[in-house]
Amino acid sequence: MPTVTGVDLRHLPIGDGRISVQPKVGSVWSCRTRFRNKGGAHASGDWIQADGTYNLTAKPTVNGAVHWPSQFTITLQNNIRTITGNRLPKSVTGKFPISPDDDAYAYDRNPNSITAEAYQIKLPAIPQATEEPSCLPLGAIGVLTNGGYFFNALDARGEDAVAHEIQDSCQGHPERGGAYHYHSVTTCLEAQSKEHSALLGYAFDGFGIYGHYDKNGKVLTNTDLDACHGHTHEIEWDGKKQKLYHYHATWEYPYTVGCYRGKPNSVTKIRR
Repeated sequence: MPTVTGVDLRHLPIGDGRISVQPKVGSVWSCRTRFRNKGGAHASGDWIQADGTYNLTAKPTVNGAVHWPSQFTITLQNNIRTITGNRLPKSVTGKFPISPDDDAYAYDRNPNSITAEAYQIKLPAIPQATEEPSCLPLGAIGVLTNGGYFFNALDARGEDAVAHEIQDSCQGHPERGGAYHYHSVTTCLEAQSKEHSALLGYAFDGFGIYGHYDKNGKVLTNTDLDACHGHTHEIEWDGKKQKLYHYHATWEYPYTVGCYRGKPNSVTKIRR
């Protein structure tokens, strides 16, 4: 876990209960309002603190450094961005299912395996904000530039997945359908910056998601961003400087996207 200037990774606020039914800064506007009382981690460790914070640097991680045959392409034609992949990341992953010999098993017995599945999604090259934002589903809400999906901040119980669930050293893990995913932007993609973070992925409404840093290299927090976890200013977009809305990663919940600012598109599975 990196040392980050401007934020204390040892005392991050736990996001449990910060689920909204409308856009709200620092929350997830979840399409689902009822959650099952199972899945996710089965125990907590001493990284969960009595003051309602957690120590990200003290969380165990799943062992392993597995490389995968990732397939991931982005093409731009006729104002359409086509993303095609097999949902396997270019970054390494831990060994899943979690082995009983792994220290992580004491807290999270994730029984799922990572599997490939060919997919394609078409997004507008220049996305437009809708009149009203919309809620986020469980499951994939976007894809990072390493080919891995990202989900919203919630686990299957509706709790803060980053605080409670055990991920690997790149902050990812698989769900029961085999889709490896992140609930935050992986540190295996971004280094600390002295300028605006690079583009690290796309939400499924077409807007980009950038890393943790603003144009001055300052770490962003929820107070810098709107209810959907983004803002508008000039950014590098398809090789040009354009004034465009975009999302940002933060170290604090909800980590990536709080609601869709544009109209989301659906992923199409490719049968081969």
